[in-house]
Amino acid sequence: MVADRVLVVEDDDTVRTLLRMLLEDEGMTVTEAASGTQALERFDKSSFDLVLLDLRLPGVSGFDVCRQIRRVSDVPVVMVTAQQDSHDIVAGLELGADDYVTKPFNDRELLARIRVQLRRKGGTTQGDRFTVGTLEVAPEEGTVTRAGVPIALTRTEFQLLCHFARHPNRVWNRDQLLRQVWGYEHTGDGRVVDTHVARLRTKIEHDPANPQLIQTVRGLGYKMPRDPA
Repeated sequence: MVADRVLVVEDDDTVRTLLRMLLEDEGMTVTEAASGTQALERFDKSSFDLVLLDLRLPGVSGFDVCRQIRRVSDVPVVMVTAQQDSHDIVAGLELGADDYVTKPFNDRELLARIRVQLRRKGGTTQGDRFTVGTLEVAPEEGTVTRAGVPIALTRTEFQLLCHFARHPNRVWNRDQLLRQVWGYEHTGDGRVVDTHVARLRTKIEHDPANPQLIQTVRGLGYKMPRDPA
């Protein structure tokens, strides 16, 4: 079995070394980058299964690194941010990060988040094609089109869309979506769900401010109508 390849981007030498040792002990192949510039150089030269990205980097920030990666790839990105820094968390998720951990992080939690993303790295899900309003969703091909024009989604956005499409009219709360789509074993942070729903809406809704495909059910969660307008 080929080892999973992880790019670890962290400017603190001690933390970066600890991360490398932790991931290598789990059988992963680790490439290190001490700055945003190094991260982009290494990403251009090699392929990775996951990027573990510190957001607060000198020079080219982790936000810029995430933005550049998302322009060319849907590789899973797990960002590392300061404890309870809500602005960083939301900003990173809005740029397309799939998940996050906060410093100081728990080793078991970090590994669990990474394993979840690596299990999903194939990017496709089983199932028939779906018609969602004017969208055509093909889970096995990993594609979404409108009138034959492809819509670019990240891996997580695509899996979130497929999950809603498989369960029309059912209302899902944040914790249920975290378990079903992200694979969380325990209650997580609803900001991950809310931000991904908002990003998905900007890509698939005709009017994201008045969503018809993924609707908010106040006080309960989100649902996809069986026959959206």
